[in-house]
Amino acid sequence: MPEKISITLIKELRQATGAGIMASKRALEQADGDVDKAKEILRMEGIAIAKAKSGRETRQGLVESYIHVSRPLGALLALGCETDFVARTDDFKALAKDLAMHIAAMNPSKVNADDEGDGEALVNQPYFRDGSKTVGEVIGDLIARTGENIRVLRFSRFEPDS
Repeated sequence: MPEKISITLIKELRQATGAGIMASKRALEQADGDVDKAKEILRMEGIAIAKAKSGRETRQGLVESYIHVSRPLGALLALGCETDFVARTDDFKALAKDLAMHIAAMNPSKVNADDEGDGEALVNQPYFRDGSKTVGEVIGDLIARTGENIRVLRFSRFEPDS
């Protein structure tokens, strides 16, 4: 293990993951200063945090829309969280906007794999901005950063019949 983790490495990891100072430092110490390993450690911790919070109610949130500029295509999304404080954050708003765009582009048929109906579940799809993560993992990352449960409540995708 390196004698001391530099503040530069901590800042780099924080910018890449949005994790707190102490969580970044601890992950870097566990990873012997390797930023990529530290990212993986933080990702796994985020998954555990998201699972622990998954039963908490999401009575706040927002509704986001996306209308394609050059095609008759749109999506409407209801994204829930626990408090209006989180619903007003830039990160939450950006996630809602990106998920509405993702829904328009990728055409999922349901939110979760265990929901009724055939077709691909939104949370299992590769995230359109970063194919190395699923939509569920992207949501889990924000759950880890905010400390609140966040979930897609429902969505609709609109496109005239061809």
